[in-house]
Amino acid sequence: MSALKLFVPLDSAAVAMGADDLVDVLKAEASKRKLDLTIVRTGSRGMHWLEPLVEVEKDGKRIGYGPVDETQAAALLDAVTGGGNHEKCVGPVEEIPFFKNQTRLIFARCGVTDPVSVSDYEAHGGYAGLGKALKMDGAAICEEVMQSGLRGRGGAGFPAGIKWKTVAGANADQKYIVVNADEGDSGTFADRMIMEGDPFTLIEGTTIAGIAVGATKGFIYLRSEYPIAARVLNEAIANARKAGLLGADVRGSGKAFDIEVFMGAGAYICGEETSLLNSLEGKRGEVRAKPPLPALEGLFGKPTLVHNVISLCSVPAILEKGAQFYRDYGMGKSTGTMPFQIAGNVKQGGLYETAFGVTLRDLVEVIGGGTFTGKPVRAVQIGGPLGAYLPPRLFDLKMDYETMAANGAGVGHGGLVVYDDSVNLLEQARYAFEFCVEESCGKCTPCRIGSVRGVETMDRIKAGADRDKNLTVLNDLCELMVDGSLCAMGGMTPIPVLSAVKHFPEDFGIKPAKAAAE
Repeated sequence: MSALKLFVPLDSAAVAMGADDLVDVLKAEASKRKLDLTIVRTGSRGMHWLEPLVEVEKDGKRIGYGPVDETQAAALLDAVTGGGNHEKCVGPVEEIPFFKNQTRLIFARCGVTDPVSVSDYEAHGGYAGLGKALKMDGAAICEEVMQSGLRGRGGAGFPAGIKWKTVAGANADQKYIVVNADEGDSGTFADRMIMEGDPFTLIEGTTIAGIAVGATKGFIYLRSEYPIAARVLNEAIANARKAGLLGADVRGSGKAFDIEVFMGAGAYICGEETSLLNSLEGKRGEVRAKPPLPALEGLFGKPTLVHNVISLCSVPAILEKGAQFYRDYGMGKSTGTMPFQIAGNVKQGGLYETAFGVTLRDLVEVIGGGTFTGKPVRAVQIGGPLGAYLPPRLFDLKMDYETMAANGAGVGHGGLVVYDDSVNLLEQARYAFEFCVEESCGKCTPCRIGSVRGVETMDRIKAGADRDKNLTVLNDLCELMVDGSLCAMGGMTPIPVLSAVKHFPEDFGIKPAKAAAE
């Protein structure tokens, strides 16, 4: 065999499992054998239980081996050069059931292409959306996004088209696009995966947004815990500039747009858009009162379109294939696809992109394979640390915005954290308050003080002290935080608390309704 090309992820999950060490050993072993080896560092396919997943192209298909560690490097090279078998061979990667049954509109290239190669991105359909956008006026682009039904993927689910039209209609000498890449929710990693594995999708989507609303400058506000994403993004942005895809004259259109990466300092509250804008301006990261809305007075007082990473990564496909194509996926007012992130105590953790309407049971028990420990699933938290805890009896609910909201939950950023039957939901509810104590910006009293009182109340309930009275205090406190907090930090902290009390009353010393009736 004259030359060999292997694909190994540079994704943080793969690196955490030894991908960098594996690459070093593979290179050393190839040198020893005088083998002409090329290793392409790609993104992850999202099947984290197989990381590091090594792929080799054979007869037009990618054959996977995983998880592979450095002790298996020599045997791997024997197998791929000699045509023999290897115990870690998983066959054609795109035939693995977890991967095969997905609908990948956003993550189609992730794990396939070189993340920093413009030519590789374009060879796999990249920049087709921007090409179409440059032939349209801003109003037409905004209308296409509106007709697609795209909703914000950061958690709120607000119609993207309305935000775009608001910013586009504002009169100002300067407008901005701000990408909220401060992905701090537990169990979420979709933003990280796409920024590490296919950053040009984000760059293209952000550029289209800038052209649509009349912005010439974009900022990606990236959480400090993502050093690999920072490196990949900056390299991809530099390559896009060299290719004329960013800068004073985007693709010879006469339209200007450029992007800069800004590193956050590790504050969860900066995931809230106005806190993020304060931080971006060099101020303390704390919530601003609304109005004015950021769409009218945002960064430096200028009209600003603030969007989550996945929201903007959905845009290239909408522009390339049309609003109707996108609307054909999903259900009701929840159109398109969502990259659900399956984490926690789960056998097959990873990212699964599919249309809205899949059930929680399918995601957890079929796709995720149940718990890693083999014990029964007792609860799943949806939407990060401020999301609801749902019991197995609700696992047949459809995963869409309206269905989740009707059942006291939310899709959020699509993160699912699985718990087996050893979990104590009182402890988890206490943690919600404790998390709020640590991460509150402190600007409003219901959040700053309410979270402290919440921890104290939970401790009294746990100790069995005046349980009924303290449960009443707990409900009153949660009502106050929901009604009086300036932002979702304090306003949503009661969601995990009240869902835990409602669905798992026995952990709080409350007799379940059936038992009480008997």
